[in-house]
Amino acid sequence: MSATPIPARLELAPSLSLRTAVAVRARPRLTSLALAAIDALAVIAAAQLGYLAWRHVNADITAANLFHPLALTSLFVAAYGAFGLYSAAGPGPVEELRRMMHATGVVALVLTAAAFLTKGADQYSRGAFLATALLAALFVPLGRAGLRRLCAVRPWWGVPVLIFGAGTSARMVVRKLAAEPGLGLKPVACLDDDPGKRGECLGVPVLGPLALAPALAESCRIRHLIVAMPGLERSKLLEILERYAGGFSRIILIPNLFGVASLWVAPRDLGGILGLELRQNLLDPGARFLKRLLDLALAAILGLVAAPVIAAASLWIRRVSPGPALYWQEREGAGGAVIRVPKLRTMHCDGERMLAAYLETSPEAREEWLRYCKLRRDPRVIPGIGRWLRRTSLDELPQLWNVLRGEMSLVGPRPFPAYHLERFEPEFRALRARVRPGLTGLWQVAARSDGDLDAQRELDTYYIRNWSLWLELYILVRTVGVIVSGKGAY
Repeated sequence: MSATPIPARLELAPSLSLRTAVAVRARPRLTSLALAAIDALAVIAAAQLGYLAWRHVNADITAANLFHPLALTSLFVAAYGAFGLYSAAGPGPVEELRRMMHATGVVALVLTAAAFLTKGADQYSRGAFLATALLAALFVPLGRAGLRRLCAVRPWWGVPVLIFGAGTSARMVVRKLAAEPGLGLKPVACLDDDPGKRGECLGVPVLGPLALAPALAESCRIRHLIVAMPGLERSKLLEILERYAGGFSRIILIPNLFGVASLWVAPRDLGGILGLELRQNLLDPGARFLKRLLDLALAAILGLVAAPVIAAASLWIRRVSPGPALYWQEREGAGGAVIRVPKLRTMHCDGERMLAAYLETSPEAREEWLRYCKLRRDPRVIPGIGRWLRRTSLDELPQLWNVLRGEMSLVGPRPFPAYHLERFEPEFRALRARVRPGLTGLWQVAARSDGDLDAQRELDTYYIRNWSLWLELYILVRTVGVIVSGKGAY
């Protein structure tokens, strides 16, 4: 590979300067400060509400029985910083949740030890502190989620990142980063030695050859590099990194491992050889036991809460539409077994006839049905109660019975009808059959009805290959927000 002369100073073409300037306006320190500020506010709110909540249990406690608010907040923020949670281009949401819980546990241990070592164990209210820790574990993730929703799309959020490559892999990276602005990686430009790729890569300018990297990093203060050229030979990749990547403190290599688990991959040193350890958590008996334990505990609690909702909805359905309030459908469960799944009826009893007639007269609806296996304006849905139940997904509540029976899980791939499953290839159906179907899943919280068959395949595959208890909790928390907003449901 011939070396391209490196310019002494980078001059951006006027046609590209606007997009580059928007990306370069990212301010990592401001992003980190915003995260620390929202964490501090969340901890303060947790401390106050924890104190007030515990006073209902023990009315004798006063402010003197609490840890000093400034010391408590500072300790939490310091712990989050020690776990790497203030990087402007931080970990993904699931890994972030895991680190938060660990940091919160560390703070609890430190304060408990400090209280005993200073002989102040009797002075401080353990109940108030426990309430504070539990509320902090809830408020901090919610505060960060709200902050990202408001600020992640702003030009100042995150860090500027340069991408080596402008081909298929680079386009995939740009698309994913645009879809997940909360990750904080804002592409400034792509570089590629192929002159035929000059122009743009999904809106990101392709400025020139790889030799521009050192000057671009210096002039724009870019410290993050993504190498999206998985087809390169090892010797050529090493040469490129040695020659052009010296000015970047963080380098992310995109390997030629598309479709392989990505969330719980750990590097391993095999006597000087780099190896990647893939953990198939759903094959671990301990992990499966924890998942089942979580299913039983939450399904029992949710079942008690859901019972009056199911009863009221059933009466409403019977009043506005002749026929039973519940209907049962055969779906495919774990191992390919057939399970019977109940739902609150949201459609007219002669819905299949209505659907066939509608698709026969509307080519647009037929195309939508073939792509999504759903209709945004489905003539079968009962007006009022039917649309409300589908929008909130509360029609699925009777399936808590399947969860308690062990036929389903709270989280997993949705149990699709036969006509839906037939649209997928046998390999993907076999992958889905490795786990119990879920009441909710990654597809429901990330795309819902707006996701086509390709999105369903991609998100279900990601969940199965990357399962962990933290991913499970992340999906459950996001499910609450999706139900409240009703986004993507019809």
